[in-house]
Amino acid sequence: MKIIVLIKQVPATTDVKIDPETNTLKREGVEAVINPFDMYAIEEALRIRERLGEGEIVALSMGPPQAEQALREAISMGCDRAVLLSDRKFAGSDTWATSYTLARAIRKIGDCRVILCGKQASDGDTAQVGPGVSTHLDIPQVTYVKKIEKIDAASATVERMTEEGYDIIETPVPVVLTVVKEINEPRLPSLKGKMRARKAGIPVWTAEDLGCDEGKIGLDGSPTRVVKVFTPPPREGGRVLEGEPEETSKELAGLIKDIIIG
Repeated sequence: MKIIVLIKQVPATTDVKIDPETNTLKREGVEAVINPFDMYAIEEALRIRERLGEGEIVALSMGPPQAEQALREAISMGCDRAVLLSDRKFAGSDTWATSYTLARAIRKIGDCRVILCGKQASDGDTAQVGPGVSTHLDIPQVTYVKKIEKIDAASATVERMTEEGYDIIETPVPVVLTVVKEINEPRLPSLKGKMRARKAGIPVWTAEDLGCDEGKIGLDGSPTRVVKVFTPPPREGGRVLEGEPEETSKELAGLIKDIIIG
C-alpha cells in the first residue's frame, strides 16, 4: 500500500510578522518546523505500514526550497522518500490553488491508497487543504480522525472526533484522512534515520513537471486573497453598574433595550 503524507513547513514561533506590501508572512530569519499536526500524520502513516507489514510512505510538500529541510525530517522519522513542489509560479497560492497543485503531484506519484495530513496548519488554521485535495482527486475524505480502527487496500474504519464524542465511519479507499493530535504520539527520529535523510535525494517538481493549468495556480489561480492585514483596535473599558441588585438589574435591562431598539 502506498501512503502519501502531506506536510507543510511553518514558522516555529507565534511571533510572526506580516509583510505590509504582499500581506504574506515574513519567513526570513524565523526558524521553521514541520506543522505540528502533520507530525501526527507522519506517525500514523508509519503505524499503518507497521500494522500491514508492508507499504511505501511518500512525504509531499509544497513550498520554497528551504522546505526540503522538513521533508528530510520526515524521512528521518521513517518515510521512504519525499518530493518537494517548488516553483515561483506557485507563489501566492491560497488553499484552493495549493490543494490543486498537491492533487496534481499525487496523480503523478500514482497508485496511492491513503493520503494523510494534519487537520490544519498552525500558520493558517483554515483546515481546507486536506478537503480541497479530496475534491480535486474526487475521492472520499474523513476529517478530524482520532483513531484508525481498520485499514486495508479496499476500505478503512475510523473514529472521527466531534464536539459530543466521536463518529465511527467506514469509507472506501483511496481516501484522504486529516488527523488530530489525539490519534498518537509522534516518535523521535533515529540515528539511522537521520543518516538516511541526510543522503536522500529529494526531487523538486515544478508547475511544468506537473502539467498544471497556470490559471489554477499561484496568485492568479487563487479565488481568495489577503487584501488587508491589521491589528484590531483595543476594546474600550466597560461600564460598571453600582447599587442594589434590583436597581442595577433594571438599569441593565434599560441599557440592553436601548441597544436593541435603538
